[in-house]
Amino acid sequence: MNATVRDTPAAGPTPAGTVADAGATMLEVSGVQVRFGDQPVLHGIDLSVQTGTTTAIVGPSGSGKTSLLRVIAGFLVPERGAVRLHGADVTAVPAHRRSIGLVAQDGALFPHLDVAGNIAFGLPRGTPRRERQRRVADLLELVSLTGDHAARRPDQLSGGQRQRVALARALARQPEMILLDEPFSALDAGLRESTRQAIREILHVTGTTTILVTHDQDEALSFADQVAVLKDGRLRQIGAPEEVYTRPCDVETAQFLGDAVLLPGELISQLPYPLGAVHPDHQSGQTRTAWDAATALGSVNVELVCPNLDSAHGTVRGATGQVMLRPEQITLSDHGVAATVLSSQYFGHDTTALVKLEGVASPLRLRRLNAVPLAPGTQVQLTVEGAGVFYPAFSKCQSCSAGPASVRISSRPEGDALVGAHRE
Repeated sequence: MNATVRDTPAAGPTPAGTVADAGATMLEVSGVQVRFGDQPVLHGIDLSVQTGTTTAIVGPSGSGKTSLLRVIAGFLVPERGAVRLHGADVTAVPAHRRSIGLVAQDGALFPHLDVAGNIAFGLPRGTPRRERQRRVADLLELVSLTGDHAARRPDQLSGGQRQRVALARALARQPEMILLDEPFSALDAGLRESTRQAIREILHVTGTTTILVTHDQDEALSFADQVAVLKDGRLRQIGAPEEVYTRPCDVETAQFLGDAVLLPGELISQLPYPLGAVHPDHQSGQTRTAWDAATALGSVNVELVCPNLDSAHGTVRGATGQVMLRPEQITLSDHGVAATVLSSQYFGHDTTALVKLEGVASPLRLRRLNAVPLAPGTQVQLTVEGAGVFYPAFSKCQSCSAGPASVRISSRPEGDALVGAHRE
């Protein structure tokens, strides 16, 4: 379904004002709450989207992401909260009066119309015939469906082509924003990746502000400028893809966004100033610190994910919790911690291996690029590259809406590998 949009000059598919307004806030969702009967679905959602950017709302089934999309589109009025476009309150404005286009999961093309007819359907009523033909031709070229594609029916197209037609139809009215409701989920793996890349490039060319709803973590990280992680109707974390992946705000978010290696850890020493000192991050407004943590992989530099850890407990030396690493951070070395390979899987572009570490109950997963599989029983030595994230056992961070700030630190294999109890 396409929304009614403002009257713009018929000069192609690029939305008017995109360049001039780039960086300004287009969409602001404030305190949105939704309830179906007695069942709460969204709990006080706050989300800001800048003009010309792409935001991915990612979460498991039942997280509330589709309900949030419906609120933004105008199909659902929230119980509380507000939706603003360019500062104007549109909470009660119906979908057809918002400058928003929608691409559904299956494309929702009309089977009795050819490609040109489907795209033309998205144009404003009363568009002159010659202008209609020109706009359709421009959009067909934009989505790379020229030649005889215009006369084909939807059932004569591949899944990826149907999604490009749906996007062209949504762009026909030059909306200020496009909503993508899991548009790639029905495609096979190879087609999904190529279609995703093609649509991303199209949206980049047009400068259209975009919100993608997906349950696919890889899709969210690779497609968007900003990722919003939704779980149980709450936004757990919002930030750049590399931010939410490398510094997830809690263990559940870390595990949802990819393979996470979790090790018991104890904070043993604070890093020298400025990394070790408690200081505010001017971008997120949070306090961040960096420490060495004792783990079964040796001494690992970590960032404290909880911004209130120091102020709430006076000191953190000796605090216990979990250290989160990504599998690609664990590497083979000639001078690391001994481990035994349990199994290995070859995927072409990379190889994963499960290894057993002394003193750790669960096997660890590591990922190696362009590597041959390791035979079970192989003895290896492991070190850690980059920084981990520390989640304290006695505190659960509730305020990291943007995640902890970026800290560039390294890790060292030396140090006590034993994890002690929390010392008061």
